[in-house]
Amino acid sequence: MNDFELEEKLYEQLERVKVYLLKTGANLQDAEDAIQETVYKFLTYIDSVKIENVEKWLFRVAVNQYYDLCRKRNRQKNISLKFNYKELFEEFTPEKAVLQKELEKDIYTLLDRLKPKYAQLLILKYSIGLKLTEIAALYDMKVDSVKTIIHRARKQFIEEYRRYHHER
Repeated sequence: MNDFELEEKLYEQLERVKVYLLKTGANLQDAEDAIQETVYKFLTYIDSVKIENVEKWLFRVAVNQYYDLCRKRNRQKNISLKFNYKELFEEFTPEKAVLQKELEKDIYTLLDRLKPKYAQLLILKYSIGLKLTEIAALYDMKVDSVKTIIHRARKQFIEEYRRYHHER
């Protein structure tokens, strides 16, 4: 078999595999990428592939390439869901720093207006990030009591927030 015949036969087989990939749900770009990788592997391992098994080999490699591409894309999607790109591209400017300081000042002013226990529990829950069970253990209280106090503290904080903004 000369090079031209081999090329024609290879092209026919790869077109069949591409049609199969398209019918199984691959988009055109993904199918072509899988075919391209298959051709590369074929040319790399041409000496080890038996002539009578070329069809099966091409088909199997192309399908596996497509599956690998799908798995890779899935992993990338999972990673991108966990990673917040907006934070990466947002610049920390002096204006943002001043606004953050003002917000913190407002929050601490509001916390000073609350009962001390309310302020402490809100800080433990939302600033430090402790769980209700951990807060209950710290104060030697029941978890339900902590929930109730935090609920009341949030309610009072909201009321103070509304008053504070009407005063300004």
